[in-house]
Amino acid sequence: RYPELAAVCRNPNTLILYPGAEATNLEDVAMMSSCPPVMIIIDGTWSQAKDVFYKNSLFRLPKQVQLKTNISSQYVIRTQPTNTCLSTLECAAVALTIMEKNKSIQETILRPLQALCSFQLQHGAQIHHSKEHLLKNGLYDKPMPKNKRKLRRMELLVNNVKI
Repeated sequence: RYPELAAVCRNPNTLILYPGAEATNLEDVAMMSSCPPVMIIIDGTWSQAKDVFYKNSLFRLPKQVQLKTNISSQYVIRTQPTNTCLSTLECAAVALTIMEKNKSIQETILRPLQALCSFQLQHGAQIHHSKEHLLKNGLYDKPMPKNKRKLRRMELLVNNVKI
């Protein structure tokens, strides 16, 4: 149905940036890579990205990589699940920085995001702390979920267990 996507996914130099048990640390791949790879990055909310990844079998063909980083998101006008969850733009910036071994790439790419957040904060937006931060500090003001799976995920966030 998507011949161009199929060709990219079948290319042995293609990587897909998507975390998971099968994913390799991108820094390890970058050290071993001799030719520049093609990288697929799925944009959307976590639930949208998960649907795209699992509903398209082509996305299981490329080598799956993930970022192992403790960088905090600079997208402070949006609530993240944890302090180290990054937006798609931040993931792309970090991935390019790793692959190109050039820290200035990340700084350049994230400058507009920082400007956007700064502008929004100057015009009434509020800083959003992560759900993890809110739960740990007793500031989470929404009703706790009734779904046991979601409740368990929130407990894991509070107890610093990687989800």
